[in-house]
Amino acid sequence: MPTVSAHVAQTLAAHIDHVFGVMGNGNAHFLDALERSTDVHYTAMRHEAGGVVAADAHFRAGGGLAAATATYGAGFTNTLTALAEAVQAHVPLILVVGDEPTSGPRPWDVDQIALASAVGARTYTVGRADAAATTVIAIEHALSYRVPTVLAIPYDVAKLEAGPVPAAPQPTLPGPLAPASPFARAAITDLARALAEAERPVLLAGRGAWIAGAGDALGRLADATGAVTATTALGRGVFPRGEFDLGVTGGFGAEAAMELIGTADVAVVFGAGLNQFTMRFGQLFSPGTRVVQVDIAPAATHPHVGGFIRGDARLVAEALLDELAERADAEARPGGWRESLDIAGLRVREPGEALAPDGRLDPRSVAIRIGELLESDPSTRDRVVVTDGGHFLGWANMYWPVASPDRMMMVGTAYQSIGLGFPSVPGAALAKPDATVVLSTGDGGGLMALADLESAVRVAAGRGLAVVWNDAAYGAEVNLYGLQGLAREPMLIPEVDFAGLATSVGARGVVVRELGDLDVLAEWAGTPASDRPFLLLDCRISNTVIAPYQQEIIRVNS
Repeated sequence: MPTVSAHVAQTLAAHIDHVFGVMGNGNAHFLDALERSTDVHYTAMRHEAGGVVAADAHFRAGGGLAAATATYGAGFTNTLTALAEAVQAHVPLILVVGDEPTSGPRPWDVDQIALASAVGARTYTVGRADAAATTVIAIEHALSYRVPTVLAIPYDVAKLEAGPVPAAPQPTLPGPLAPASPFARAAITDLARALAEAERPVLLAGRGAWIAGAGDALGRLADATGAVTATTALGRGVFPRGEFDLGVTGGFGAEAAMELIGTADVAVVFGAGLNQFTMRFGQLFSPGTRVVQVDIAPAATHPHVGGFIRGDARLVAEALLDELAERADAEARPGGWRESLDIAGLRVREPGEALAPDGRLDPRSVAIRIGELLESDPSTRDRVVVTDGGHFLGWANMYWPVASPDRMMMVGTAYQSIGLGFPSVPGAALAKPDATVVLSTGDGGGLMALADLESAVRVAAGRGLAVVWNDAAYGAEVNLYGLQGLAREPMLIPEVDFAGLATSVGARGVVVRELGDLDVLAEWAGTPASDRPFLLLDCRISNTVIAPYQQEIIRVNS
């Protein structure tokens, strides 16, 4: 007779293909049912946080909803930082956990519902009679509100017989938010007029525009208005025409390109939250720019926004195109501004030197060379880039091109966390089974995530590449608080042999001390993925080269 755990596993199996996690007392019966009675692929991770991170990365990389699983108590509390990151990044996933028995807490139990709520995640607890229905409700909640959702199985309920698994209803999900009110329609008409009359229009898109499937409509809108385009770090590649795209806004952007955005007379922002980094701490647009935000948020998300249209990015873009098509006068035709610009020249970045003055590698030259090598071979040209949090995160965003927003993810930055890099690799690798997964991580975050280095090597195998920016320090702290005169000793890390650590779990680890050492990447890329191991490049870089985005932070905090 199927148990409560079987009800949960089989109902989940109708909606997900992958579960990531660590087995323990609280989820043992769930994992047994998952293995014996479903076709769901289970990937063992080595730390409970890694299970949540992998499920998070699986969704961000376009693989769809996935689940993580952990036991009760310490297993659950280990997931909290990763759970908070998924909440802040609006990533849906299901976290299946054991929980205290219905008879009451034991000495090792904690109030898991309260802890999950504290980081913004809701918990649904299954019972003997409603496990399948509760599982569907949890899935519906996660997808409708774009948040991680906890599904708890009390310890004394997990193996109770529950009868045949019922046919649970499909989750009911909301449709895209249409700008249907008279006020929204009037705002769209007014914005279409402003775009038609604009001399220097700019369209800025974020990850929300990609999720809405707005790329084609935004490309047509840019052509119809003669607008130059730009994206947030998580929206890279959403616009179909790169020849008129200024790249990432904020500290990851090229200085000349950011200055041009400041000259815009009309700027329309689609599906971007406009955080302090995207907005260059309030200096992205000039006071003379009319800034209009299009988003499904209840209200504008930055004080510099002068107009707000609540609606799905694709639907609003299409409505603007319809309005522009109805305008037959000359002012609706593009004025040729973007064609007069040297976009490629505006995107030029500082190339750096081979070595920094301290004799260690200049991370800019390393990033450029790795970007060149990644682009030179078809196997690495088809790639997903994952970045951990830390000072180094600017290098991948500035120097490594990606094809679309689901090919670049920054796991940890929403919650300002580090140490989520290595466990991101299995999730991304299983979401994009034909692509190379490229991880960019630091030595501080790399050490914090070391438990799942083995998971990354095992799952991604020859499709996995890790670049460790090894500066023997917590670089963000050195370049902010060290410059303020605080004691540097707590900011430093003894130089760690990541190449040796990678080799110990089956990867090929290479220490990179000069640019020529990176030629190993070309050799690796030219070898079929089935015939090569996971590759880790242990890049011994200088911590004296400060990333532009970090320079902005220093300026604001000085």
